Amino acid sequence: MAATLRRGKPPGRPKVEAVHDELVAIYDATGTVTGSATRADMRARGLWHAAGEVLVRSGDGESAYIHRRSPDKDVFPGLWDCWAGGVVAAGETPAECAFRELGEELGIHTAELAPLFTHVFERPPYRCHNFTFETRWHGPIVHQPEEITEGRWMPLRELRVWAEDPGSPMIPDGRAGILEWFRRYR
Repeated sequence: MAATLRRGKPPGRPKVEAVHDELVAIYDATGTVTGSATRADMRARGLWHAAGEVLVRSGDGESAYIHRRSPDKDVFPGLWDCWAGGVVAAGETPAECAFRELGEELGIHTAELAPLFTHVFERPPYRCHNFTFETRWHGPIVHQPEEITEGRWMPLRELRVWAEDPGSPMIPDGRAGILEWFRRYR
């Protein structure tokens, strides 16, 4: 894996009145930042954007943490994901996004992240460059109740079977990402 990124607990980020008013980075099809738009505009117009995503593996590396998305999420509500992550905010790098989302979603603020790969998910209206990272974690996990309803550790062998089953309740871009991870690293 590439160099490890470290970051302690991030300073507080101002809360946005409504998530749909949040400014997100807009990318082009090649993965270059071209500007910003509100999250609502990005979704409504199917604009290219990016996400920072973290695969959280157990200390021994044999399991990954999976979580169920809230039924209130604007994209793929109620489905399961093995990546903690979210949309890159305007002025934010994918690595900064990954650290922020890992802290917000799972309460992990002091992890070391190793950059993995970028995969493109294009299923209009969703067009996203997914910048992936990985960490090993054996500490506590605290869900953000607005985004996650439940979670658990899943052995990698089970996760692979689940990801390869098109009928499993996995979020489509997360499925594509973990299948790429298995292709590259297992």
